[in-house]
Amino acid sequence: MVNFVGAGCGASDLITIRGANLLKEADVIIYAGSLVNRELLSYAKSDCEIYNSAYMNLDEVIEVMEKAEKSGKMTVRLHTGDPCLYGAVREQFDRLDSLGIDYKVCPGVSSFCGMASSLKAEYTLPDVSQTVIITRMAGRTPVPESEQISKLAVHGSTMIIFLSTGMLEKLSAELIKGGYSPDTPSAIVYKATWDDEKILRCKVSELAGTAKANNITKTALIAVGNFLGDNYSLSKLYDKNFETEFRKCEQQ
Repeated sequence: MVNFVGAGCGASDLITIRGANLLKEADVIIYAGSLVNRELLSYAKSDCEIYNSAYMNLDEVIEVMEKAEKSGKMTVRLHTGDPCLYGAVREQFDRLDSLGIDYKVCPGVSSFCGMASSLKAEYTLPDVSQTVIITRMAGRTPVPESEQISKLAVHGSTMIIFLSTGMLEKLSAELIKGGYSPDTPSAIVYKATWDDEKILRCKVSELAGTAKANNITKTALIAVGNFLGDNYSLSKLYDKNFETEFRKCEQQ
């Protein structure tokens, strides 16, 4: 069995209980060494075989899994955040399917959730934004033409941008081209929930300069939107005049 496990958003104690238990049981761990907190490897058994996939290609990763499976060993493939976001897991699933190797997925806390906790922010504020767009800039890996930043920015909703810290000048231009005001509040969160986390608040037009001034070049998420401002409406959920299945309106 191969278990794909989400490592969580950074801090080692933010992995799920199920994920931690799978790490304790694993005979083989293949972890994304460029992003996963190495403290998570402390869960591993003393005789566990550990591989850093930062130095491996897809064939080599699958080869380790296949070898472990033939030996009756349980493998944990430890991915950063939640494997469903930018985890390159589909190609691994397909290869395992072709080899007849069974696998399961254990979800994790994505870094965009960790960023919200660090910012003490709510992405979906009434009358501000009820939509969260998770995306990335086109770089060495392209994005579909219809998903260019400027086209997504037209919505004016909350936007969380992965894998783009090295392209912030262009990102700002694309966001403004798409419709965000240069003064739209933004944030750069470096290594959210890690011990060396940095939280930098700025405007869309200031993203590149803010990152440069603080020597942030990678391992950061960008948040854009008026959810970072101070104006919003109160939720109907707890409005005393809003009746629900569980609560009646107060008498006028």
